[in-house]
Amino acid sequence: MKQVWKPGTMIYPLPAILVGCGSSDDDYNLITVSWVGTICSDPAMCYISVRPERHSYELLKKNMEFTLNLTTEEMARATDWCGVRSGRDYNKFAETALTAKRATMVAAPYVEESPLSIECRVKEIIPLGSHDMFISEVLCTLADDSLIDPTTGAFDLGKAHLLAYAHGNYYGLGEHIGKFGWSVKKK
Repeated sequence: MKQVWKPGTMIYPLPAILVGCGSSDDDYNLITVSWVGTICSDPAMCYISVRPERHSYELLKKNMEFTLNLTTEEMARATDWCGVRSGRDYNKFAETALTAKRATMVAAPYVEESPLSIECRVKEIIPLGSHDMFISEVLCTLADDSLIDPTTGAFDLGKAHLLAYAHGNYYGLGEHIGKFGWSVKKK
């Protein structure tokens, strides 16, 4: 039996993402976002949803570009901290000891400690209610060398110990269960 609850955003788990925004060392900022996802594969597109009252919102709207930085279990404290403190009051890179690096195709910073950083350019902002959705084109992806097999060139994100967010809590991802298509693969 199931209980009926009011409508809510219970699609979990989601990645706990650090969004890098700003265009120079003076205004670089990070915001923790879990309202994030893939929209399209070709062309590669994604979205983030941000409340208009957040400090990062104006930076995102002004510059129309950002980075998505996947987080790890090791980055959990910094990820949470960036979600509860405002860039109006703190330099989040300095406070968390995360390293800001200028991205390759956008002016926004990426997080050096992130295993995967995705550079994005905003194509459209859609006001939705409590949040506005920033629909964005993916320009490039930066992958940590330590997660790339030098022999095969395969990228092993499983080794990164990614961080997930579910209903107000952070979790590691747990054991590997299978690879896409494993349920129908001939033995």
